[in-house]
Amino acid sequence: MNFSLWKKKAGIKGKLALTRIFQSDLSGNLFNSTASSSVAQNPPAHSSPGKAAPGMFASICRRRLLRLRQIPSDAGINPSLPNPSDALLSHACSSAALAGFPVSKPCPTTISYLISCGLSPAAASACKRRIRSTAKADAVRALLRTYGYTDADITEVVRRDPSILILDPDRILRPKLNLFASLRVKPRTLATAPTLLTRSLDKHLLPCIQFLRGIIGVDSDVSSAICRAPRALHQADLNKNMRPVVDALRRLGLPDKSISRLLTIDMCVLTISVDRITQIFDDIKALGLGVTDTGFVYGVSRFCRLSRETCLRKVALYRSFGVSEGDLQKAIKRQPTILGFSDESIKKKLRFFLDDLKFELSEVMERPVLIGYSLEKTIIPRCAVISVLMRERKIDPNIKLPWTLLGSAKVFSERYVLRHAQDVPDVVKAYEGKIAFEGFRDRDVLVPLKP
Repeated sequence: MNFSLWKKKAGIKGKLALTRIFQSDLSGNLFNSTASSSVAQNPPAHSSPGKAAPGMFASICRRRLLRLRQIPSDAGINPSLPNPSDALLSHACSSAALAGFPVSKPCPTTISYLISCGLSPAAASACKRRIRSTAKADAVRALLRTYGYTDADITEVVRRDPSILILDPDRILRPKLNLFASLRVKPRTLATAPTLLTRSLDKHLLPCIQFLRGIIGVDSDVSSAICRAPRALHQADLNKNMRPVVDALRRLGLPDKSISRLLTIDMCVLTISVDRITQIFDDIKALGLGVTDTGFVYGVSRFCRLSRETCLRKVALYRSFGVSEGDLQKAIKRQPTILGFSDESIKKKLRFFLDDLKFELSEVMERPVLIGYSLEKTIIPRCAVISVLMRERKIDPNIKLPWTLLGSAKVFSERYVLRHAQDVPDVVKAYEGKIAFEGFRDRDVLVPLKP
């Protein structure tokens, strides 16, 4: 037989056999051989029926091509004639065989371009996306700038999701940017959640936003909701999450006005399951809050960001300081956010109040908002101001300190800093952290803070 004719016929047979082998593995049809049966009967735990992960697919390719070498060709068993599968096997084992799969080695052009966008060399090298057109990427960056994105915002976008740079700027990005601009969602917000720009405009963004308009009302509140939890708009699915959750809230007795308020302050509630919503309602009602109470929606907002196990751990932490169950319930009812702080933050604040300021535990739990204040940025500077004023005899040394520390920054500043700034310039320095807080004076004796 003419060798070229043999090669052509053998190649066709080899490719047909290869196609049948691959189809049998990827569609779930079993080969009669033991090897293929074992693969089909014992699929990897992470794979789903009828689908193959990239790594598994490559493994199948190599394994099946090795088996393909056993398929007789027109050459029979004559070793002097090459097996046509050898070329296929060699090609399949090369790094460029499977088009579309990530390349193991970073692309120098992509790395260089990402560094020019503000990414560190390490972050740029870790990127698995390849920028094939720097002109398109430049057009994307130019488009973002026209919508008010700063260079820092663009760097944040690229750092969080480099795939934005490969999207069509006019056909895909511009309509979405127009939508968010019409809602007055700030570029900085979108920069922290750029994956929103990868969601379908017609299939996801517009239907979800229209649904929110029907629940929340005016676009200004919809904008506030998106700005507070932009990732929730990306994660939530209209039919799988958003509608079922709102239906559950209504079924559990939450008034529409409260639902609107809840979604405005924390849209993350739309990303959790209906079963979890029901559990949260039961837990909050156990604290003595009713669905019509003002604090109820804030409780739902806080609880939906925590697992039930985390909530129980926080409760146990407060109880370990001696807080009674009744006092803790009252505190959570007044300030549900006290469950949202880290364990270390809770410990640090309670120890400061109890050990350093000599507060009674009841004084703290009756004013749970104190636990919500930053120790370094709020509590200690205010203590420093009060300490200076006590030293200068400007306020009564027997003043109720827990009450003194309460209030907004504006209220505290007007009451204790601005009022005495001319007579006691040190209060300004103390409030700015330039004078360290070393403790309070008790009857002219300095009571130092514990180390």
